[in-house]
Amino acid sequence: MEAAPSEMNTIPNGKGHETAEGTTSSAKSPVDNSAQETVSSCTQNSTETAPSAAQTATETVPNSTESTTDAVPNCTESTKENAPNSTQNDTTNRTEDTEANLAESHEFLSPVDDKKTPRFTDFEGKTSFGMSVFNLGNAIMGSGILGLAYAMANTGIVLFLFLLTAVAGLSSYSIHLLLKSSGIVGIRAYEQLGYRAFGTPGKMAAGIAITLQNIGAMSSYLYIIKYELPLVIQAFCGVDKPSGEWYLNGNYLVIIVSISVILPLALMKQLGYLGYTSGFSLSCMVFFLIAVIYKKFQLPCPFEEFSFNRTITASLMNASVIAEPRGGIEAVVDPSCVPKMFNINSKTAYTIPILAFAFVCHPEVLPIYTELRNPTKKKMQHVSNISIAVMYTMYFLAALFGYLTFYERVESELLHTYSRIDPYDTLILCVRVAVLTAVTLTVPIVLFPVRRAIQQMLFPNKTFFWPRHIAIAFVLLTIINLLVIFAPNILGIFGFIGATSAPCLIFIFPAVFYIRIVPKEDEPLRSPPKILAICFAILGILFMIMSLSFIIIDWTTGSSKASSGH
Repeated sequence: MEAAPSEMNTIPNGKGHETAEGTTSSAKSPVDNSAQETVSSCTQNSTETAPSAAQTATETVPNSTESTTDAVPNCTESTKENAPNSTQNDTTNRTEDTEANLAESHEFLSPVDDKKTPRFTDFEGKTSFGMSVFNLGNAIMGSGILGLAYAMANTGIVLFLFLLTAVAGLSSYSIHLLLKSSGIVGIRAYEQLGYRAFGTPGKMAAGIAITLQNIGAMSSYLYIIKYELPLVIQAFCGVDKPSGEWYLNGNYLVIIVSISVILPLALMKQLGYLGYTSGFSLSCMVFFLIAVIYKKFQLPCPFEEFSFNRTITASLMNASVIAEPRGGIEAVVDPSCVPKMFNINSKTAYTIPILAFAFVCHPEVLPIYTELRNPTKKKMQHVSNISIAVMYTMYFLAALFGYLTFYERVESELLHTYSRIDPYDTLILCVRVAVLTAVTLTVPIVLFPVRRAIQQMLFPNKTFFWPRHIAIAFVLLTIINLLVIFAPNILGIFGFIGATSAPCLIFIFPAVFYIRIVPKEDEPLRSPPKILAICFAILGILFMIMSLSFIIIDWTTGSSKASSGH
């Protein structure tokens, strides 16, 4: 019996507890602590080396293994080397100590110790690496890609490339801050990071920002469906002058799409199931990109409006060949068809928010991280880096070839510019269908963080419940449809909200959460990582002020050039 304490001290605190994912709260005695960690963190490994002990502990404390599995999800196999053969007496003592320690933890554990207990999800992530890349890429890819050619026209090719590269790098760094903060405290929920950093106000601020930002994004997607889908159906049906057909009414169409496509996908239990639809959505945007590149070599510059006589248009297309130098005589080149490397004008400042918010995906990062198979911070960072790199490439190519097609005459919505040439172009109609499909399949991805934020704010301690899961999705889609149908100017309001919530989610919250959560003994406030995080938060505040200023100018002047681009 004298050897029991020494045996018990050799079992638990092995290499498996050096992970950065979280720090378990300490107990009052080494014996109690070892017993608790033996039952909670390494039940599977200790079953192989000491089956009788694990079985007795499990039977005595039935819920301990289940409740603490989330706290320490990745248990290494190193404890196998440290676990000696235990006798029946040792098992009895360990079981009694475990019961006493668990009772003491529930009754007398201070709030400070409780905050150190990492909390992960209540299920094992099963989403593959590739599906996670598809989901995050689809979350990044918004309708803003249609406005990037307009942004390049007002910045120039080189300045646009510099700004796009800077925003992509900042977005990747922001995700790094989120993942590091979640790893330290063992939390993979944006709202819970806010709670750990600032208590209930931080949790509510994060939840409200996610809700408003994503509701605004979903509203913009449904607006695209409402106004673009009738035009596509009208063009395919050859209806020049609609006479009140119900299938050309955008209000009916947006309700039909919401009920038949969006709602069933939004009822999925896990975000990972949407990996297939996300992959198809991204393939639709790849088709859009291919069409933009193809059209660059098909359309002349300068282009003529569709209202002109087609014969005159054809003759102008033939006359455009004269633009090439022949016989040593250089033809006059239209100045409007010369690309600009740098361009600074009154509209340049409006394009910066479009680029700044082109990579908004941060509310979806932690849910995707939660459902990733065998999750680690390094693996999730790879997922985000690949997604950002793919979207960065697609963004630049779409902006470049769209700009080189129309130059200064490109509109803020690229597809509208193609329609000015020929609204019945079959390829452009197919591209519109592809963009509508991509936008429709993005809505369920954006809805998941909103539902999670609502559950964290209203039902923080509730487990998964199908009726509540379905009800939240149904209510959200109903509210968004009502806004889209009955509030035609709601996008201006959501633009104002997005100008405040997007900088918070991208810049300010990840930085301040990181500063508050990372212990000062690990990184003092004057350490380079925290100084960089402070600068990052200041940058977010500047972006917020700038975006709000542009929106106020838009409202006072009656224009609408500033948008979130997502």
